[in-house]
Amino acid sequence: MILAITGGTGFVGSHLIDHALETGHTIRALARKPQAKRIGVTWIEGALDRPKSLATLVKGADVVIHVAGVVNAADRAGFAEGNIAGTQAIVDATRSAGIRRFVQVSSLAARAPALSNYGWSKAEAETCVAASGLDWTIVRPPAIFGPRDHDLLDVFKAARSGYVPMPPAGTRVSLLYVEDLTALLLALAEIPVAPAIMEPDDGTPKGWDNRDFARAIGVAVGKPVRPLSMPRVVLSLASAADRFVRRGKAKLTRDRVRYFCHPDWVSHTPPPATLWTPAVPTPQALAQTAAWYRAAGLL
Repeated sequence: MILAITGGTGFVGSHLIDHALETGHTIRALARKPQAKRIGVTWIEGALDRPKSLATLVKGADVVIHVAGVVNAADRAGFAEGNIAGTQAIVDATRSAGIRRFVQVSSLAARAPALSNYGWSKAEAETCVAASGLDWTIVRPPAIFGPRDHDLLDVFKAARSGYVPMPPAGTRVSLLYVEDLTALLLALAEIPVAPAIMEPDDGTPKGWDNRDFARAIGVAVGKPVRPLSMPRVVLSLASAADRFVRRGKAKLTRDRVRYFCHPDWVSHTPPPATLWTPAVPTPQALAQTAAWYRAAGLL
């Protein structure tokens, strides 16, 4: 099967390409910059705002898997351009090429669009896909982790000190190892299903209390951890300080404070077990992630 993949140079997309090649697929992948040659992969230099490159990307493909997206942007317009307009562009290219199967990687944030510009943009992107007329499936991953991920690296580093700042007490989160996510995406590519929105996770009922998640990371790095649940007011003050110091490059934005303080980032509509189940237990996956950080000289 020939898969057209956006976001192939990113965290999830690079794992998806690895997994797809291992299972015998041929890949056409979008990249902004030239990439090293790789057997089984045709790199298409382009971007979501360059329609000709998208037409080239999907030419001859059997399935389109849209992974690319904007996680950080300076304002609402930046999220709209990357996530809404970008999704509409790849949907249009898919339809024009006569391809029916389309798999969209979204986010649990789309479930609460009022909380953040990111969540709003992902919800609007889902609307584009649902209105496309394609044979679509939308996947809303929870917190994804694994080798090559840099979003959780600071948490792993904090665990080595024995103290991990976490969202307010009572908040819960679902988790998903990146290799389990890519296995689901490939299963969806290979088996046509009715239009659906799926929220996969690691199989932990009602998700993880954030404090238990911090302790599990401590086990992965070999250090007993004391989670520090941060009240909303503290996070808001830290956000203001971050904006003052880093200006437009601040990481702890107001949106992220609202996101972190939301009590329920737990997956509620998992894929049917006949299609997919997570294969790697989270403690083992966290240990593998920590080992990769060490090998890469990051931890």
